[in-house]
Amino acid sequence: MTTLKDRPNTALLVVDVQNGVVGEAYQRDAVVANIGRLVEQARREQVPVVWVQHSADDELVVGSEDWRIVSELTPDEDEALIGKRYGDSFEATDLEEVLAGLGVGRLVVTGAETDACIRSTLHGAFTRGYDATLVSDAHTAGDKSKWGAPPVDQVIAHTNLYWSFTEAPGRTAGTVETAKVDFSPQD
Repeated sequence: MTTLKDRPNTALLVVDVQNGVVGEAYQRDAVVANIGRLVEQARREQVPVVWVQHSADDELVVGSEDWRIVSELTPDEDEALIGKRYGDSFEATDLEEVLAGLGVGRLVVTGAETDACIRSTLHGAFTRGYDATLVSDAHTAGDKSKWGAPPVDQVIAHTNLYWSFTEAPGRTAGTVETAKVDFSPQD
């Protein structure tokens, strides 16, 4: 269980699923559909959905079409929307305060980009004491192989592999497929 005291709840964290981030991402439609299923499940089960939206880059100017969350996913009015400028969704944001207010100690993480904001947010959550579960088929990235990175499918597979073996005292990590996500408190 989380090392955060009195934080028994779970939240679904949806990171940077914006037009300019996932527009040409690997398996974009399947990943967005999986995130949509998880959002619906979380809402049905009254689990908080927390949205994160990157807005620091020239390509993701606040209010622009690239900055907007994809049309298939729409945050509800009462769901937290966190604007961020750095890879780690906790860095220089009020995410920690929002999660504390919701009593959240466990995050189920989805979104983009696997090799940047997803990894940074997972590590940021874990080092802050959260249990952090990555949904293995609900994160993606764009192809960066022309800059020497591995193909996206390998980036995703590697991230899923190492996160499934991540551990630390008093916290849990791991991966799960969309169809097997369980938002109930973990032992």
